[in-house]
Amino acid sequence: MSAVPNAQPRIEPMRMRDIDAVVGIERNAYSFPWTRLNFSDSLASGYSAWACRSGGELVAYAVMMLVLDEAHLLNVTVAPDWQRRGCGMLMMHHLFSTARAHGAKRMFLEVRPSNESGIALYRRCGFERIGLRRAYYPASPGREDAVVMAVDL
Repeated sequence: MSAVPNAQPRIEPMRMRDIDAVVGIERNAYSFPWTRLNFSDSLASGYSAWACRSGGELVAYAVMMLVLDEAHLLNVTVAPDWQRRGCGMLMMHHLFSTARAHGAKRMFLEVRPSNESGIALYRRCGFERIGLRRAYYPASPGREDAVVMAVDL
């Protein structure tokens, strides 16, 4: 919980100094989290990476790749204690705005079929299923498919 209970969340560029907090949230949110290297490589590669803070506490983050007229949402995560408080929607609107500003016409993502809350958020944002990638994600046991979704910006 934030030390400032009514602080409005704000989104700012993710920095290298944020990675410890990001990795901590990632490990709490997922059975198969991104690694520190995934995040540092994303920043080093110039991906569009964002941190959402409330009262100074990092509560959500996102990494998006922008290529030509497309955006690919690679990771968007809200800390488990902050879910269902509007941070995910706030982050999605910021990502849409950022992608449009870079000339993107469409945004894509992959999501685990078991991530029902993520799929519900994406549908509320206008994403539609366009495909399926078989055995895309590590799972226990074996692999899990990925639902491919897209939205016109």
